[in-house]
Amino acid sequence: MNEQDKLKKAVGEKAATMVKDGMKVGLGSGSTVYWMIRSLGERIQKDGLKIEGIPSSNQTAIWAEEAGIPLTDFSHVKELDITIDGADEVDANNHLIKGGGAALFREKVIAQAAKEFVIIVDQSKIVDTLGEFSLPVEVLPFSWHRTANEISKLGCVPTLRVNEEEPLVTDNGNYILDCPFKVIPFPDKLNKEIKSIVGVIETGLFIDMVTTVIVGEKDNINIK
Repeated sequence: MNEQDKLKKAVGEKAATMVKDGMKVGLGSGSTVYWMIRSLGERIQKDGLKIEGIPSSNQTAIWAEEAGIPLTDFSHVKELDITIDGADEVDANNHLIKGGGAALFREKVIAQAAKEFVIIVDQSKIVDTLGEFSLPVEVLPFSWHRTANEISKLGCVPTLRVNEEEPLVTDNGNYILDCPFKVIPFPDKLNKEIKSIVGVIETGLFIDMVTTVIVGEKDNINIK
C-alpha cells in the first residue's frame, strides 16, 4: 500500500466513526469511500452496529453488500442522517468538483438528502481554486453534441468521456462531458450557467453543501 492509499484508508476509517447506531447513511463512491465502507462493515460484524445505507453507484452497492451493510432506497427513506463521500477537488470555501468516477448525479442526490455531508480526501485534492481537474457534466445522450457546443461558449472545450473507445454510460444511462475550464473563480455562477442549458442533467460542482472535510495529511488527519 503506497502513501496515498494509506491516507485514504486513514480518513475512510475516521469518517466511519461518525456513523452512529440507527443512522441512515448515504454511501458515496470512489477509492477513499471503499475504506469507509470496509470499516462500517467491520463495526456491523464486531459491534452489532445497526444502519441502513443508500449507495451512490452500482459499484458502491456491490462493496456495501460485500461488507454486510443493509441497503435501502428513497421509496423507504426521505432523509439521510449523514452522507460520506470523496471529491476530486476541494477549494478554500469547501466547494467541490466531483464526478471523476461518473457517479456525480446520484452523489449529489444523497448529499442534498443528508443532514450532514462529510467529504473524505487526501491532501492532494485540496486546492485554492477549483478547475485544474476537468469539470464533469452529466448530459443526455440524445443531444450531447449540441450540449457540448453550448458549454463551450462558457470557456472550455468539452470532451466526451469514453470507455474502450465507446461513450462511457453512467448508471443513469447518460453520458459525461469533461470540461477543462482550468480555473473556476466563481463556481456558483458557472454551475447555474451550465445547468440552464437544456440537455444537462447535473454538474460536478457541489456548492455550499459540505458540513465537514476530513483531510489525510502526511503526519495527521485534519478536520475542517
